[in-house]
Amino acid sequence: MASLCIFFSFLLSVFVVFQGFSNLAESKECFIKAIYSFGDSIADTGNLLHEGPAGFFAPIGSFPYGKTFKKPTGRCSDGLLMIDYFALALNLSFINPYLDKTANFDNGVNFAVAGATALDNSFFLKRGTFTTFTNSPLSVQLEWFKAHLNSTCSSKKKCAKMLKRALFLVGEIGGNDYNYAFTQGTSIKKVMTYVPQVVQSIINAAKEVISAGAAQLVVPGNFPIGCMPSYLAMFFSMDPTAYDEKQCLKEYNAFAMHHNKQLQAALQDLRHAYPHVTIMHADYYQAFLHLLDKAPDLGFDKDSLLQACCGVGGQYNFNINIMCGMPGASTCSNPSKHISWDGIHLTQEAYKVMAQSLIMEGFAYPNYRVQEEWEC
Repeated sequence: MASLCIFFSFLLSVFVVFQGFSNLAESKECFIKAIYSFGDSIADTGNLLHEGPAGFFAPIGSFPYGKTFKKPTGRCSDGLLMIDYFALALNLSFINPYLDKTANFDNGVNFAVAGATALDNSFFLKRGTFTTFTNSPLSVQLEWFKAHLNSTCSSKKKCAKMLKRALFLVGEIGGNDYNYAFTQGTSIKKVMTYVPQVVQSIINAAKEVISAGAAQLVVPGNFPIGCMPSYLAMFFSMDPTAYDEKQCLKEYNAFAMHHNKQLQAALQDLRHAYPHVTIMHADYYQAFLHLLDKAPDLGFDKDSLLQACCGVGGQYNFNINIMCGMPGASTCSNPSKHISWDGIHLTQEAYKVMAQSLIMEGFAYPNYRVQEEWEC
């Protein structure tokens, strides 16, 4: 996957000199001038914090969240997220959350909200599933996006010109649609019926931003949820055949693969419909498995690959009733040695490796037509 190497060659230097990222302003100008992000806690840089987090998201505005970053920012990690590394790679400042009305949005806007779903809350209420953490699903984020454009550019033509040199991250979104259902007792067979609607919601969002002028899209898939400490703890099985060679839950990983397969097929149709737009799929599933495989070589503790750094209890250091940041939970001494931060989200170090692998190691595709456009 060589055609993105120019775009992300700078990314490698970011990883090497992370502590000195303030010097990035001296770097050569990149084609991409802004990032617009939609999604959930994988990308949220503070929107839920401005809404007022509740439940197990309540601690994200205080330590130990932001421990590595030296202050809590509303990111669901000890430090930076993948979107932050993409911004650094493009010589952009961090992308501010839309709900921070004092923020500068010259380099784009982050509309992602921790806990958000691809489908509206009404879908879940009809099925007896509760989504109480935020009322800002993908449809609301798209309304924010349109409101932002209305306040930024005076005509659709001017908006399209502005967005031509922007990178759109449409997701990761959809994971919570499944998480809420699974954790409230819905069967895999039943949740499988949600997939077509979740995927269609993502595709509809992609179409909306394209109609506004977006020309560079990255649409991520779902993680191998059966490898997450939260799932491993909540759906623990005494049956050894329930686990694969990585000790991940096979059924839940198979479900994630089904979602990703449907999403990739829909993205291929989207490419045919919009041949002038660069539409890439970011394969979070395979990138994460690659991270697990290479973890000891990358400096992660081989005995803690499926354990949360911050949490409490049992084999996976995860208890949904005592989440990271709550009384009774504790934090590992060195988050950079852990892949999982709180059992649900990754550490800064893991996100850094994921960001590198997605592009430099071929886990985002197809990547033609980008070499000349994303060059720095």
